[in-house]
Amino acid sequence: MNLDLTGKHALVCGGSQGIGRAAAIELAQLGADVTLLARSPESLQAALAALPKVHSAQSHASIAVDMSDHAALRAKVEAMAIGKPVQILVNNTGGPPGGQAQSAKVEEFLAAFGQHLIANHIVLQAVLPGMRGSGYGRVINVISTSVKEPIKNLGVSNTIRGAVASWSKTLATELGPLGITVNNVLPGYTKTQRLDQILGDRAKASGQSEDAVAKTMLATTPAGRFADASEIGAVIAFLASPAAGYVNGINVLVDGGRTLSL
Repeated sequence: MNLDLTGKHALVCGGSQGIGRAAAIELAQLGADVTLLARSPESLQAALAALPKVHSAQSHASIAVDMSDHAALRAKVEAMAIGKPVQILVNNTGGPPGGQAQSAKVEEFLAAFGQHLIANHIVLQAVLPGMRGSGYGRVINVISTSVKEPIKNLGVSNTIRGAVASWSKTLATELGPLGITVNNVLPGYTKTQRLDQILGDRAKASGQSEDAVAKTMLATTPAGRFADASEIGAVIAFLASPAAGYVNGINVLVDGGRTLSL
């Protein structure tokens, strides 16, 4: 199985923490040069220092930019990609706040659409020339199991995640002939700051303790535990590798068996 990413350059959005940071570590361990993208320069520096180097030519970098600032995002990613073409793109952004779809403000949908689908598209367009030029491309979108089954009280997120999944499937058809694959990873309950937020929101809404809420959530998960971010990162790294060259246009559930649909 060819998992070697030596000589490949990966851009990992949301790479300073959580699933993004875990994916960056896994990609670096396979030999890729990794560029982390996130808002906070301080968090980026800490994450950058933790990236492994498995060969002498390997180098890592970071881009500090807010993904909702589309002009700055495009400018910074294009500048980076001109100097060092990207072959692997991991689109990963924190989810919108919770709440029911029926009561969400229009502005909340627009903000989430811009933060996710539009930002993803801007970054893709910036790195696509490098993928075409090298004849190798891997686009991996970290979304949610809500693509398969909407999650209660995540109305805005459910809506936007579905849009990203459809965008991804369309791209897989368009870019497949160029040697570029596009796939989605759908994490289940994963030990990240996002999970902490969900636990807190559900505890507040129900009047239960966070431990009680966690037990209820785990009761729906056959694996009986929350995932470590590294377990999601490992799947992302596999999809980025040459070994996954014939995997294109799919949703990969990494949820311990929680999702009931196929």
